[in-house]
Amino acid sequence: MNSRILIVEDEPAMQAGLVYALKKEGYEVECVGDGERALDVARGSAPDLVLLDVMLPKRSGFDVLAALRRDGRRVPVILLTAKGQEIDKVQGFDLGADDYVTKPFSLAELLARIRARLRRRADDAGEVPNELVLGSARVDLKRMAVERDAERFELSLREVDMLKLLWRERGRPVSRERFLEEVWGHERFPTTRTVDQHVVKLRQKLEADPANPKVLLTAFGVGYRLEV
Repeated sequence: MNSRILIVEDEPAMQAGLVYALKKEGYEVECVGDGERALDVARGSAPDLVLLDVMLPKRSGFDVLAALRRDGRRVPVILLTAKGQEIDKVQGFDLGADDYVTKPFSLAELLARIRARLRRRADDAGEVPNELVLGSARVDLKRMAVERDAERFELSLREVDMLKLLWRERGRPVSRERFLEEVWGHERFPTTRTVDQHVVKLRQKLEADPANPKVLLTAFGVGYRLEV
């Protein structure tokens, strides 16, 4: 069965172009023009991926995204927007966006991003294995240890939880605020600087050259991502 893509876009010319391009690639496509209708269709037809414009009538793309995530729906969402401000990207990723494309965009790039997200969804079983291979490092999450270049490093509980979150979102930026929410929970004393300090320690254990990381990368303006 071909993957089903829901396009949420209110500009007729953009709608037509995206529908034509995606159908030409073999996708099943449905297109709606406002946020309220987008939620109804996403909840009813369970698409494999959503292309979601941020500026929409009735409900914004951010509102739609937040509602889908509150529903527990993990459908990949790529945000489409004419805005380029850093704060919009941060807000989108915090709400659970999987990717972000700023208009005007290259159609070839958008199609590549769609393929990547659909592949990741198919490959992602949702579970974190006990052993991870990250570059030259072999991570044993059960024993809370890293082996790299004939050296062994112990991991703290926080570092294990951070790696689990990074693995589940591998290839996607994880914001500092999300680390605080999911790893530190309701504790009040940590700050985003606390996350940065833990990343420094993790890089010392994972990376051959912590000053030039290859695995645990900085997502500028957002947080960090894991490349595997």
